[in-house]
Amino acid sequence: MELFPWPWCFFMLLLLVILPALALLELQSHLTRRTSAPGTRLPPGPWRFPIIGSLLHLLTTDDPRLVHRALAALARRYDAPVMYLRLGELHAVVVSSADAAREVVREHDANFATRAMTAAVRATVGDKVGIVLSPHSVMWRRLRRICTAELLSARRVRSFRSVREDEAARLASAIATGERQLINVSELVSRFVSDTVLRAIMGERFRWRDEFMATLAKAMTRGAEFGAADLFPSSRLLRAVNGAVRESRALNARLFELVDRAIDQRRGRKAGADAEDVGADDARDCLLDVLLRLQEHDDDLDCPLTMATVKAVILDMFGTGTSTTSTTIQWAMLELMKNPKMMRKAQLEIRHALRCKSRVTEDDLINLKYLKLVIKETLRLHPPTSVLFPKASQECCKILGYDVAEGMLMIMNVWAINRDPKYWVDAEVFKPERFEGTSVDFRGIDFQFLPFGGGRRMCPGMTLAHANIELALATLLHHFDWQLPHGVTPNEVDMAEKFGVDVHPKRDVYLCPVLVVVYMIQ
Repeated sequence: MELFPWPWCFFMLLLLVILPALALLELQSHLTRRTSAPGTRLPPGPWRFPIIGSLLHLLTTDDPRLVHRALAALARRYDAPVMYLRLGELHAVVVSSADAAREVVREHDANFATRAMTAAVRATVGDKVGIVLSPHSVMWRRLRRICTAELLSARRVRSFRSVREDEAARLASAIATGERQLINVSELVSRFVSDTVLRAIMGERFRWRDEFMATLAKAMTRGAEFGAADLFPSSRLLRAVNGAVRESRALNARLFELVDRAIDQRRGRKAGADAEDVGADDARDCLLDVLLRLQEHDDDLDCPLTMATVKAVILDMFGTGTSTTSTTIQWAMLELMKNPKMMRKAQLEIRHALRCKSRVTEDDLINLKYLKLVIKETLRLHPPTSVLFPKASQECCKILGYDVAEGMLMIMNVWAINRDPKYWVDAEVFKPERFEGTSVDFRGIDFQFLPFGGGRRMCPGMTLAHANIELALATLLHHFDWQLPHGVTPNEVDMAEKFGVDVHPKRDVYLCPVLVVVYMIQ
């Protein structure tokens, strides 16, 4: 979720020319609001300019492009665990502490169960709304129930074990071909995750995977940006010249064409499997099979499952299940490269448990305690979604005693919550041992640690994501030693971030693998 694309910063600065003339009007308006609602107690926050509100404060933080850091810096500056911001015409509260998150999730979960959509998304999706953007409703509950039962439950995740192990072996083989050379770890890990998730969703690899991944990445980036038309929704001019809508429509149309190909590919494969009477993988129903069957025989008149909805759900499951998982694996590798002693400790644990096995299986992962700590600490410092998708308040409520009006946006800064020094000693330091002997977990009940969010709209795919992360890291650390590019020391590891739907490494991760365990090339 990008609150303001960088090109609009210049536009915002131009508005400063008229600020002196409007300052008195803003002051008068502020006083009028206070007089008309004497009992209202807004959360603390930066003072607001006319027209642009708090935007200039965000732009003047150390790096406004990194929205999670900019919001955290403002919250610290104003000592505001709940902070009020006016972003153009939008009114928002930013939650940056575990105590505030606890109130949101425990007491006001239903009030904040509907996600806000950007102008580009609203103008694009039409009736093609899946589980991610669907408002809190009967349809949303139905879609979530289907996806959980057929893809995301612990039982279904276990059923896809052979798929993950097969793709992990392929990952190791691909890395081995580039031994002692710099390889693009980001690219290889992304392919591992996408093939694993696609095989779980549609029962097989997708022939147009690379184009699908590239198009979806562009669409997700565009759809998450809050542009000028979002900040000033009353402006017809800004809506008319909003190029993001045209681009989003084109990307969305292409994605649905690719999903049509996936459906045709799956139907053809199933027909062939039925004709040859083969069992195993071809005969086993995947999420796509279930959705198509339900859509064809749907008798639910209250919330009918249309083909557009089926396609949107497939896009949601793939989009949310790939990028964030791949990003977490990359951050884990970077943190371990930056901390060689921790890398060695994790490798020794894995290699002792596997004892030179030629292939990593999930049975081998059960007793890998330190690897699990590494994953938790990576999720703490680099949560899959650092700033959760904004949610719209459905009615007035209070958070930590402050008033939140109906229609306000609630933005939860998980990145800031996970680094709250009130709960974490040396909060900025990568220290897996901090989780040793604690029951703190990422399943949404420990509010100082919310990498997957919490409440009704928390990520339902965390079990699948964790399974992919754990197997991928075990494979990378078991078979290979890793070296940094020539001349780069651990202290110089590039940890620069790029903000988007997730916060991922700004540049692809390039490392040199050294094969240390002999295994069968698949």
